[in-house]
Amino acid sequence: MDLQYIRRVAIAAACQGGRVLQSYFGHSFEVSKKGVIDLVTEADVGSEKMIIETIRRVFPDHAILSEESGLSEGRVPCQWIVDPLDGTTNFAHQIGLFSVSIAFALNGTISVGIVLNPITGELFAATVGKGSQLNGRPISVSDSAVISDSLLVTGFPYNLKEMFPTLMARFSKCLKAARGVRRLGSAALDLCFVACGRFDGFWEQNLKPWDTAAGMLIAKEAGASVTDFSDRPFMPDKKEILVTNGKIHDEMLSLLKSEDAE
Repeated sequence: MDLQYIRRVAIAAACQGGRVLQSYFGHSFEVSKKGVIDLVTEADVGSEKMIIETIRRVFPDHAILSEESGLSEGRVPCQWIVDPLDGTTNFAHQIGLFSVSIAFALNGTISVGIVLNPITGELFAATVGKGSQLNGRPISVSDSAVISDSLLVTGFPYNLKEMFPTLMARFSKCLKAARGVRRLGSAALDLCFVACGRFDGFWEQNLKPWDTAAGMLIAKEAGASVTDFSDRPFMPDKKEILVTNGKIHDEMLSLLKSEDAE
C-alpha cells in the first residue's frame, strides 16, 4: 500500500471538506440537534459529502466510517475514518476553532492522519513511521518536565451530566496541579496542539473514533505518549484518552486514576 498516495488523497479530501466549511462559516445555515447539546449543521453534511466523494473517486472499494453517515463497508482491509467538522458547536457560534479530521487505517492500524483547520490554514499531517508535520514542517512535543510548568487541554462529553462528579474530580485535580487548563472544543485540534508543543497534555472521555484517529497518530509521530487513564495502549474505540509529551505522563496518570475520580 502506497501510504504517500493515501496521504495525498486524504489531504485533497480534507481541503475539499474545508472549502465547504469556509463557504458556510459566518453565514446563516440550518442547525439541528442529534442530542441535547450535540449539534449538526448543513456544513457538517456538505463537508462529509465532498470528502466521501473525493475518497470514493480513487478508492471505491475502501470502507469509510464517518460521523454523520456511519459505516460504509468495503471489500479490502482499508478504512477511512472521517470527521467532516470537529467542533460543530464552535462553528455554529462562529468561533474559528474547528477542523476536518481524516484518518486511514490498514488492517486496523491507523497509518495516515490529516487534520485541517480551514480558517487558519493549518494542516497537520502524519504517516506512520515518518513523523508529523504542520504545513510541511516537522513538529514535536514540548519539553515541559512537570505538570506545574504545563498547559493542559481537555473536553467534556455530550453526556457530561451522567458523569459530572467524576469529570469534575479529574478536572479539579488537573487544574490545581497545572499552570493552566484550556477547553477549545475540538479534540482533533487538541491532539495536534499537543503534537506541536502548544499544549503539554490532553485528556478526555467518551470520544468517538472519528474524533481521535487522525490526531492520535499525529501526536504519536510527534513523540507523544498515548494511553488510556490506566496506562494501557489507546485505540480509537476506547472511551478514555490521555496524550502527553511523555515527560508528564506518569503525573497525569496519577491525577486521572485518583480515588476521588473513580
